[in-house]
Amino acid sequence: MKKFFSNIKGDAFGGITAGIVALPLALAFGVSSGLGPSAGLYGAIFISFFAALFGGTNTQISGPTAPMTAVSMVIIAGIIATNDGDVNKALPAILMVFLLAGLMQVCLGAIGLGKYIRYIPYPVVSGFMTAIGVIIIITQILPSLGYYPKEDTEYVNEFKPQAEEVILENILKEEAAEDVLVLEDFKETISRAEKITQEDILKESQTLAAKNASGVLGALKVLPRALMNINWLEVLLALGTIFIIYGFKRITTKVPSTLVALVVMSAIAILGGLDYKPIPEIPEGLPIPNLEIITGFELSKVTPYIFTALALSLLGAIDSLLTSIVADNMTKTKHKPNKELVGQGIGNSIAALFGGIPGAGATIRTVVNINSGGKTKLSGMIAGLLLFSILMIPGLPNLASQIPAAVLAGILITVGIGVMDYKGLRAIPAMPLDIKIGPLKLSSEVLIMLIVLVLSSFWDLVYAVGIGLVIASLMFMKKIGDLTAEKSDVKSLKEQVWADEGDFPENLKEEVFVKHIQGPLFFGYTSDFQALAMQIPVTASIVVMRLDKMDYMDQSGLYAMEDVLQDLKEKNVEALFVGLQKQPRYMMERIDIVPDFIPETHIFKSFDDCMDWVKQNVEDKY
Repeated sequence: MKKFFSNIKGDAFGGITAGIVALPLALAFGVSSGLGPSAGLYGAIFISFFAALFGGTNTQISGPTAPMTAVSMVIIAGIIATNDGDVNKALPAILMVFLLAGLMQVCLGAIGLGKYIRYIPYPVVSGFMTAIGVIIIITQILPSLGYYPKEDTEYVNEFKPQAEEVILENILKEEAAEDVLVLEDFKETISRAEKITQEDILKESQTLAAKNASGVLGALKVLPRALMNINWLEVLLALGTIFIIYGFKRITTKVPSTLVALVVMSAIAILGGLDYKPIPEIPEGLPIPNLEIITGFELSKVTPYIFTALALSLLGAIDSLLTSIVADNMTKTKHKPNKELVGQGIGNSIAALFGGIPGAGATIRTVVNINSGGKTKLSGMIAGLLLFSILMIPGLPNLASQIPAAVLAGILITVGIGVMDYKGLRAIPAMPLDIKIGPLKLSSEVLIMLIVLVLSSFWDLVYAVGIGLVIASLMFMKKIGDLTAEKSDVKSLKEQVWADEGDFPENLKEEVFVKHIQGPLFFGYTSDFQALAMQIPVTASIVVMRLDKMDYMDQSGLYAMEDVLQDLKEKNVEALFVGLQKQPRYMMERIDIVPDFIPETHIFKSFDDCMDWVKQNVEDKY
């Protein structure tokens, strides 16, 4: 406890500064997600406080982030679309997904998976982060232009026939569920259909229009309509915000330029009495937990979103631990990855209960905290308390609700520009061309990054990362397999010898063959290794396998070794092992390769010991 309050002044200043930076971003991420500014604010409050309290990185400031919001936005839009476009109806399912993601993060930390996050290849992370930037920028173009598909009457009317079809389909589903649907008699169906009003059709049409215009492809699809219906006031508000964010940094970095832009542009819009579109209302007072996600829990409603929640939890884990590494480098400390995941999971779970969007460790806010003097967990908790106090000050949430939507869109565009991985993009021309596809020579690293970038931007973030990981793993295993095969070619002693093989008896070089295995024996190399039996000359009666540098063997390698030893046995060729290491020996003992194929007398610690056995037991025949 004494250590907890050892830096009160620095932590207070760091926490307050980080909280101020977090405020406009929290509101912007909330609006972007589709749940409104209050969802972003609630997420920032609870994640910041509880992730700091229970986490494993002392200086980390957590809350809604660009990657987590981008994925959440897709999840929210999908669930709302399946609930007739009704946010209130969809909210319990949405928050249940967020709650599950938080609980899964706690489990990931509890079982010790935090330390494995670092094995995700850089090209996958690079492509993903750049895609997040692309998604945020493109999806914020429409609100920056003052165009909202649901408010475009001509565009919405295009979906009325489809809306009527959806409504009728829902009536049939309801009847089927109630066991009142009879194919011979549609009187009930007709009765319910007659109750449908033009307002119902309009509402469903707006839902379909918004869904069709969502995401990167949707935004690009309606961009021509947006350009024909530009609201120049909204454009000027967005451009003014962007100009201040980048321009104010040239004056000073001590005051967050994002906050300055928010205050200045909002003041101009409000005090000038301009006719702009404000953000949704932020409720005052204590946040109320949404207990319907617990009381109305149904496994059948949650099951379709299990993998979605897992993907969200993994993304949050990656996002947080990358920020933890940044904090470590700045403070010369060492974070606890598994504890950090538990803290993030607790924060996200509590935020979900109160209707907040999920988040993770936020790099910019963490850097601000450290540079402002934050050193302990107290700084992150103070940041959360500062945001909480905003809700409790009478009139302040109502004032915040008058912020122009275009201003938040401008803030998000700068976030999208900032989150892109320019280091990875600049490195594209310098990457080695190590693979060949037809006549083209390409860089495997660049190819993976571009695949993840394109698939994330135009298809699905979660699947894109999964595909990127699979491709990166396959390419890595191929490279290791090729490298191992190249180093482990079967060569006679006359062509290549190791340092301790120089005194090999000349008269036995036809009878004894040496195989050097340099690297792991795994499934990427098994086919080359199995060619050993066919490469050994007919004069050889002994094969010496140098295993000094084979420190790992997987199940594929194990059975490849068994097949080779079986082939050698059928040819009456004895195998000798030199330098057999602990893990490969354990694997071979499990299926009795040792001692059935290779008795203990044929296993030697050094090549010299092996040669002593060879000189005593091998006869010179050639």
